[in-house]
Amino acid sequence: MKVRTRFAPSPTGYMHAGGIRTALFAWLVARQNKGSFVLRLEDTDKAREVAGSDQHIMDCLRALGIDYDEGPDIGGEFAPYKQSERLGHYQEWAQQLIDSGRAYADPYTSEEVDTFRQEARANKQPFLYRNHRPENPPVWDGTQPLRFKSDPKNYNWHDEVMGDLSTGPEVIDDIILIKSDGYPTYNFAHIIDDAEMEISHIIRGQEFLASTPNYLNLYEALGIARPMLATVPHILGADGNKKLGKRDGAKDMLDYIKEGYMPETLLNFIATMGWNDGTEQEVFSVDELIEKFSLDRVQRSGARFDDRRLQWLSGAHIRSLDIYTLYDALKDYWPKSSHGAPEDYKRKVASLIQERLKYFTEVPVLTEFFFSEPKTEDVRDLFNDQKNKQLKKLTNEEKHAQLAAARKMLQDSDFSLADIDSRLNALLSELDTKPGILFSIIRIAISGSPASPALFDTLAVLGKEKSMDRIKQGLELLG
Repeated sequence: MKVRTRFAPSPTGYMHAGGIRTALFAWLVARQNKGSFVLRLEDTDKAREVAGSDQHIMDCLRALGIDYDEGPDIGGEFAPYKQSERLGHYQEWAQQLIDSGRAYADPYTSEEVDTFRQEARANKQPFLYRNHRPENPPVWDGTQPLRFKSDPKNYNWHDEVMGDLSTGPEVIDDIILIKSDGYPTYNFAHIIDDAEMEISHIIRGQEFLASTPNYLNLYEALGIARPMLATVPHILGADGNKKLGKRDGAKDMLDYIKEGYMPETLLNFIATMGWNDGTEQEVFSVDELIEKFSLDRVQRSGARFDDRRLQWLSGAHIRSLDIYTLYDALKDYWPKSSHGAPEDYKRKVASLIQERLKYFTEVPVLTEFFFSEPKTEDVRDLFNDQKNKQLKKLTNEEKHAQLAAARKMLQDSDFSLADIDSRLNALLSELDTKPGILFSIIRIAISGSPASPALFDTLAVLGKEKSMDRIKQGLELLG
């Protein structure tokens, strides 16, 4: 069997983690089997469509490296790939159902259908449209909804994620195939499109599971062999209690790219929300995901969206980069004050922050002091910060004395890393003080920040002239 998978979103807004995970799983299955991955836009719900969403979907997939082999903007053997451009296909298949007695015009108004629904509720029964199926429906002329004449029965089927499933006839109903506006419903259109585009695997979210028996009924009526089905559970909010939504902090995937998360990190994070390869491995390259992914290792329960885990994974991916790759990745994130700085110097700075970096938009905050003098008020405030448990015990005179001793000790240093290490560690013993005190005082003076990359490395990269000047200014502030 030639593997052909698809991602078929509706252009109704931004791309969140749930949609991207569905696309990613389908893409991994296709790439692993050297098959084809298709992008199809299901744009038949015109009331909900958001202008520009179709382009946004394509931009998002490309930014993440999820490339598709066929799609609305690149064409393909089964074009067009927008449902709004395929209306003739649905009309032909609908006519087949009409001719075989398996579809009929819905003669009821929405108010009448609502009355049927209220009656079922009053009788504490589930509403089934088929219980009100008209005996002599009118000829369908396109101005009324076209409904499927279902054949309720038991179903047993296998889902590649959920396992063996079964339902009874009570869940099968006469669903709408084509709306009165001439557009097909998802329930009908996706079955036709998947059949015509020779899709082998349908990977979609849990919200469609309840409708699957209706789809199975429709496959039979159309004489279409169903593809393999795989139902992916919801992505849950951080508390794990409900499906992730905008109110829970769900963001567009492009926003994460703009914040400086690498595509490889995001794919790793999204793939491992609800999937693992059976080992303790958590950090995967894209090639490893393609090699190791399998639908039968996707968990059946929801997976939590954990921002802290995303940051941890991002840091792990950043640390795996060689310095030249990292430097190239940071080109758009340096602070303005770095303009004109030598590349070799900036590479040394990049190497220093690599261990602490979680995403690239942190770069300006972490590196500003390498390119411009720390603000006097920042240094003064940090020297007097009462939240610093170590330094608040010292008077300014005592801080001044330690910083003066450091300046004296470094005066004759060649500012190599080894010499700085040797001198400042010797000074700790001489002053009988702690690293958390002496090194904090030096760090504040040279960076204007409570935290920085490793102090000795920072001093070596800054160089003797800058470092000694900033220590001198720190002494003046403490004096």
